[in-house]
Amino acid sequence: MRSYDVAPGVDAALARFTVPEKLGFGAVDAPVMYSVDWAAGAWGRGRLLPHGPIAIAPGARALQYAELVFEGLKAYRINRDVPNLFRPLENSRRLARSAERLSMPSVPEALFLEALDAVAGTLSRFVPGKSGQALYLRPFLFGTESGYLIRNSSTFRFMVIANPVEAYSTGPMRVAIEREDVRAAVGGVGFAKAAANYAASLRASSQAAARGYTVALWLDATEHRYIQELSGMNIFAVIDGELHTPSLDGAILPGITRDSLITLARHLGHRVIERPIAIDELLRQISTGACSELFACGTAAIVNPIGALADRNGADHLPKCIGEVAAELREALLSIQERRAPDPFGWVREIGPAA
Repeated sequence: MRSYDVAPGVDAALARFTVPEKLGFGAVDAPVMYSVDWAAGAWGRGRLLPHGPIAIAPGARALQYAELVFEGLKAYRINRDVPNLFRPLENSRRLARSAERLSMPSVPEALFLEALDAVAGTLSRFVPGKSGQALYLRPFLFGTESGYLIRNSSTFRFMVIANPVEAYSTGPMRVAIEREDVRAAVGGVGFAKAAANYAASLRASSQAAARGYTVALWLDATEHRYIQELSGMNIFAVIDGELHTPSLDGAILPGITRDSLITLARHLGHRVIERPIAIDELLRQISTGACSELFACGTAAIVNPIGALADRNGADHLPKCIGEVAAELREALLSIQERRAPDPFGWVREIGPAA
C-alpha cells in the first residue's frame, strides 16, 4: 500500500512531458516532485505533486538564515527497464549529519527512500538511457517558520525534485586557485551539504569563470596553505604513481563519489593516501613532474581531469598527463553505477515501484 498521496494533476504533467535531446545539468525540470512537512515534532504524510512553484512565507528561516541542507544523487537506466540508484543510504546518512549540524530534524531513512522511489519510480520511463546520462535527484530540507529570532524553525519541509541530466562537466578543467576568500572553516558547516557553503563559494567561482576558468580551488581558512576541495567537487592528485587526496578535516565535504573512488582505486590495485596537501608543495610537484595528473570528482561531474591549475599571478601549472588514471577510474565507477559491470561492494539499489 502506498504510504504517500498523489495530488491531482500528476498524470497530466507526466503525459505532457518529453525528454529533450539537449539536457544540460539542471536545465530540464522533471514533471513531478515529492513534498512532506514536519510540525509538532513529527513528519506528516508525503505527497507526489506536479512540479511547480511552492508557497513559502517571505520571512521563512530558509530564506532569512539559510536554514537549508540538501543532497544530490542519480538514477540510472542503461539497457534495463527498472532504474537504479547509487549508494542512496550514504546520501541519507549525510543529509542526517548535515541536518544535525544545523539543528534540524532528521529525515528518517525509510522516508528518504520513499521520496526517492516515489519520484524516480514515477519517472522511470524518463530516465535517460545513454551512458553518462541520468536522472539527477535533489532531496532538500528547509525551515519554513517565519520570524527573525536567532533560533531554529519549528516547522520544516523535505522535498525531492529531479532533472534528466548529462555529465556536469566534460573535458579537462582549468582551475583557479583561490588564495583570499574562504569557503569553510573547521568548526563551521563545511562538512555539511548546506546551502550557505555554496553561497560562500559563489564570488570566487564567478570570478574564476569570468577569467576563463572552470571552477575555484579552495584552501584552508587558517593558513590559506592546504588544499580543501573545488567548488562542488573533491580533488585527487597522482604523485609518484600514487593517488593522494586531502584528508577530511571537518571543513571538507565528505563526498560519496570521493569515498567510492578511494574504495574502487584500492580494489584496482592503486595505493591511496589521504593527507594534508599544501598547495605550494603540489605546484612544485607539478613543475618537477612528480605530480603527473590531477582530477576532480563528484556526483554531478563523476570524474573529470584537471588540465591546469592557475594562480592569481596568471601562471598556469600544467600536469604532464591529462586523464589517464581519471579515465580508468571514471569508467570503472560508471560501469558499476550503470550496471554494466558487477558491483562487488553492494552499492547499487534498484528503485522500488511507485505503487
